[in-house]
Amino acid sequence: MQPLVYLVIGGAGYIGSHLVKALLEKNHQVIVVDNLSSGKANALLGGELLTENFADREFLDALFSKYQFAGIFHFASQIVVSESVKDPGKYYKENTVATLTLLEALRDHHAGPLIFSSTAAVYGEPITCPISESHPTNAINPYGRSKLMVEQMMSDFAKAHGLKYIALRYFNAAGADALGRIGEQHEPETHLIPLVLQAALGVKPPLMLFGNDYDTPDGTCIRDYIHVDDLASAHLLAMDYLNAGGESGAFNLGNGAGYSVNEVIETAKRVTGREIPLTYAPRRDGDPARLVADATRAKQILGWQPAYSDLNTIIQHAWNWEKKRHPN
Repeated sequence: MQPLVYLVIGGAGYIGSHLVKALLEKNHQVIVVDNLSSGKANALLGGELLTENFADREFLDALFSKYQFAGIFHFASQIVVSESVKDPGKYYKENTVATLTLLEALRDHHAGPLIFSSTAAVYGEPITCPISESHPTNAINPYGRSKLMVEQMMSDFAKAHGLKYIALRYFNAAGADALGRIGEQHEPETHLIPLVLQAALGVKPPLMLFGNDYDTPDGTCIRDYIHVDDLASAHLLAMDYLNAGGESGAFNLGNGAGYSVNEVIETAKRVTGREIPLTYAPRRDGDPARLVADATRAKQILGWQPAYSDLNTIIQHAWNWEKKRHPN
C-alpha cells in the first residue's frame, strides 16, 4: 500500500514540526512548505522541506499539479499579539490574505481537506468559563481577528465550493517532544513556560510577572496548557474525521484545567530544582483573568483524549528540551 502524502504548511514551526513527527510515525509521506522566517529546518525529523512562500500562487499551482495530497495542514502565521496591535497590516496580510490565496488554490485544484491552526483568541474576553465553541467570537486584537477572518473565509468556501475544513482553536500550547528531540524555539519567546525555564537556566533575564491582583485564587492569570504532542494527535484525528465524511467546523483544544502563573512557577521549581528569578509589572491590557477550554466536542466527535494533561509532565518535557538547547 502506497503511503499517503500530506502537505504541512508552516511545518518547521513549533506545533507544525510535532505534527510532522506524528505523520512520519504513521509512515505517511510529508511535504513541508516553510519559508523559515520563524520556523527552523532543524525542527524537522523528516519529510521533504520546500523553502517557499505559501502565498505564492504560481508555486501553489505547481505543487498541487505535482501531488495528490490526502490532506493539508496549515500552521503558517504570525502569532505575537502585542506585535499585531502595533503592526496590524502585517497580520492581515500574512495570516488572512495569504490564506485567501491558499483557499483559492485549493478551490481551483479541487484539493483538501484542510486542517487550520486557529486560536482561542477568536473568543476575545470570556463571558463564560470554561469556553465552549458556542461562546461568541469577538476577537479583541488583530491577531485574533486575522484568524477569525480565516475561519469565516473557510466557512464561505465550504458553502460555495464544497471545501472540507476544520479549524482547531488552541489554548496555550506547551511542552516538547517526550524524547527531547524538538521543542519551542521562538524568537523572541513570548510563551510563559519556556520563559520560566530559561530564567531558571540563567539564559534569559528574570521572569516578568504581569499582574498579581487578578480575581483568581492567587491573584495571577489562569490559563489552559495543552501539550504540543496532544495538539498533534488532534490534528490527525481531525483529518481522519474529514476523510471519513465528517462535517466541517471548529473545535477547541485544551485540557479543561486551568493553572495560574504562580502554579506554573511553583511546578517549574519542583521540576528543575532551581529558583525562578522574578520581577513584577502591572497587568497588560487585554489579559483576561481566566482562559480555560471546554474541549468536550473534540473528545466526543473526534475521539481525542490528551495523553499529557498533567502540568508536571508538560513542564518536565519542556525542561528536558531547554537543557538540551542550553547545555552550558
